[in-house]
Amino acid sequence: MPTYLDAILAAHRTAAASDTRSTDSLIAQCADIPPTRGFGQAIEDSPTLAVIAEIKRRSPSKGALAPDLDAASLAQMYEEGGASCLSVLTDSDHFGGSAEDLAGARVAVSLPVLRKDFTVAANDVCDARLMGADCVLLIAAALSTSELVDFSALAAELGLDVLVEVHDEAELDRAMTSCAPRLVGVNQRDLVTFNVDQARAVRMAAAMPPGTLRVAESGIRGVADAEALSAAGYHAVLVGEHLVTSGDPARAVRSLQVGR
Repeated sequence: MPTYLDAILAAHRTAAASDTRSTDSLIAQCADIPPTRGFGQAIEDSPTLAVIAEIKRRSPSKGALAPDLDAASLAQMYEEGGASCLSVLTDSDHFGGSAEDLAGARVAVSLPVLRKDFTVAANDVCDARLMGADCVLLIAAALSTSELVDFSALAAELGLDVLVEVHDEAELDRAMTSCAPRLVGVNQRDLVTFNVDQARAVRMAAAMPPGTLRVAESGIRGVADAEALSAAGYHAVLVGEHLVTSGDPARAVRSLQVGR
């Protein structure tokens, strides 16, 4: 059955196929940018469950969430609440995000930032660095094994951390075997039904090798979820909808920082 991911990926791969920019030229441009902030290090250094607070205007499944948000102001509220990192959607067509959202959020705070988007080409990795990201997302379900390897290597060359997102044990095994990521995110949301399956996230935490920084993504609805995921061995939660619709983002972030 086709998923929302299939349609989004098709659009991104079509755009990538028409991108005539030289990857070598983009890599050269990245050499002149100041060093990145340590995304993984910020998670590792957190004494509690780290919160990766997401700037998210809308989603394919829920529609508009906070279409008129100000990225810089929201980033500052997240930082005030004690977030360890930011995640910023830059997909325009499906999530209402932009490179400007990422740049504006990053300059407003001292937190490291994940570019939350659908990376399907080497130029996408370069673009993440050029727009100011400190970490790039690689979705195992969206990429071949060779792409996972090549994009991870390019990200490392550019100074970017990599968050590899998986949905099941097969994807986890493929990611670990091919590129051995330090940061692994488990998306709790089923790509077909959109249902959240926390039991799967809990199960998969135990399957990750020692030394892996474990991130639970999607469907974190409050402190009870944070406590369950922390107890399962997760080091961080990536939270968007719950925070942008909370009415008090700083307080909402603070409530998720449970012991780990």
